[in-house]
Amino acid sequence: MKCCKVTIDGMQVTVPEHMSILEAARQAGILIPTLCHLKDINRIGACRVCIVEVNGSVQTACTYPISEGLMIKTNTAKIRALRKTILELIIANHNAECMICVRSQTCELQNIAKNYGVSENNFTKQYNSEPLDMSSNSIVRDQSKCILCGRCVSVCQNMQAVGALGFIGRSVNMHVGPPYEKKLAESICINCGQCIINCPVGALKERDYIEEVQAAIENPAITVLVQAAPAVRAAIGEMFDFPMGTSVTGKMVAALRRLGFDRVFDTDFAADVCIMEESAELLNRIKTGMHLPLITSCSSGWIQLAETFYPEFMPHLSSCKSPQNIMGALLKSHYAEINGIEPEQLMVVSIMPCTAKKFEAGRESLEVDGIRDVDYSLTTRELGYMIKQAGIEFANLADEQFDDFYGDSTGAAVIFGTTGGVMEAAIRTVADVMNGTNIEAVDYKEVRGIQGVKEAEIKITPEFTAKVVVAHGGKNIKSVMERLARGELNEYHMIEFMACVGGCVNGGGQPIVDARAKMGIEVSAKRAEALYQEDANVLRYRKAHQNPSVMRLYESYLEAPNSQKAQRLFTR
Repeated sequence: MKCCKVTIDGMQVTVPEHMSILEAARQAGILIPTLCHLKDINRIGACRVCIVEVNGSVQTACTYPISEGLMIKTNTAKIRALRKTILELIIANHNAECMICVRSQTCELQNIAKNYGVSENNFTKQYNSEPLDMSSNSIVRDQSKCILCGRCVSVCQNMQAVGALGFIGRSVNMHVGPPYEKKLAESICINCGQCIINCPVGALKERDYIEEVQAAIENPAITVLVQAAPAVRAAIGEMFDFPMGTSVTGKMVAALRRLGFDRVFDTDFAADVCIMEESAELLNRIKTGMHLPLITSCSSGWIQLAETFYPEFMPHLSSCKSPQNIMGALLKSHYAEINGIEPEQLMVVSIMPCTAKKFEAGRESLEVDGIRDVDYSLTTRELGYMIKQAGIEFANLADEQFDDFYGDSTGAAVIFGTTGGVMEAAIRTVADVMNGTNIEAVDYKEVRGIQGVKEAEIKITPEFTAKVVVAHGGKNIKSVMERLARGELNEYHMIEFMACVGGCVNGGGQPIVDARAKMGIEVSAKRAEALYQEDANVLRYRKAHQNPSVMRLYESYLEAPNSQKAQRLFTR
């Protein structure tokens, strides 16, 4: 790769040719402000906040490529004055109700404006007063706060390959929304929430169900059970100033108890059940040769993507519900039965890293005998807000354990939260079943990592080698599905898809990370490491079929994986 010598604010640096000035400056330790740029996703220069002087002329740093000998100035009086004016113009077209905005203190516009001393506005306020789009049960759109940075559009089109959002109109009439001015619920949105975590302001947020859950907790006639997904424990600490990648499982459990939930269970228990069901299904498909490769069905965003764009491949998907709904089905059947409680008197709340789980919870097709598996799904962020609202000092909580039985889990379950985790968990169980013995080597690192698409051939027995693919993010999923459509993957046995880049650890319901920080931090990898550490060093068992409580559940209630009762409860 050819490199160039350039001068940035008086410092001579050597950087790759054609790298943007924005990235080159970052490499040199200079943080140029920006509101529209997303690394490796777009270069559009829409917000103009990143302007710099290049050989005396004003240019946008995110779009201008490095070349030999450039003289770049990022912090002159002229640039500071222009940036301040640009910020004032943006704020004039933004509903700046900062005190009551969900993004207060995590708003990138707010933070940059503060840094540039924008304390008053010299321009007439004029923003879009269109009512909130509350049509979706996962995502809320607030046009009054949209600053037309285009980040949601870039993510939806370039990263997720969905295209549910785009620019509409021209000039002063330009705005962002679904095609044909549709409501979000009427569009092809897959509810992944990547638009939310990449929006720099509060124009997009999750549909909030905190009040409904709190009302149920305070109702003595309702038993409120809560389950928490693996990716939540790897990220919730960030809302309380823990370093990224810190697992805070024990403190999370303690906080949920103090919030008033009657029982605190681990979605990882249901992930172990999911592996029991999915592994049995995979082994049967390998035996019969029917509908291979099997494609995982844990990611609700991926399910919507498949239903919308790839309906002809639905028979390849595992018939198993996601762990969220498996747990809900068990609590409203098995738990209700052994505790003598009518299912109607139970409320199941899930804490998920994902906004698409809100949509999934409301699917009538997932009900069992007309009873919803999960009543409300809250995001990691919503849990953080509840903890703060209750005045709980999260960092000072003593670690506590999940409640018995449905709180028991294995390392195979906890790695569900990252890309490749479902595949690895399944291989651990399939290898033991096919070999008829306990395989000690359980770290299948071939399917780990943050590469967009990973392929591997894993020797399971002397006679059988599993051919597998792992992909995450809509764009990468699309590339694999195109190969599947061409018949290039007919000899493969299993494919894992997760709608969000990095998997659940980077789900649309996770804590907001400033896009400027994302340029230097690989969020998914740091959060995933917390889960791998828990798998390897904390949990006693590392395979789903080693979970004693799961095995008791099958012996006493479900009979066997893929049994008639299991299919009634767990088939999506």
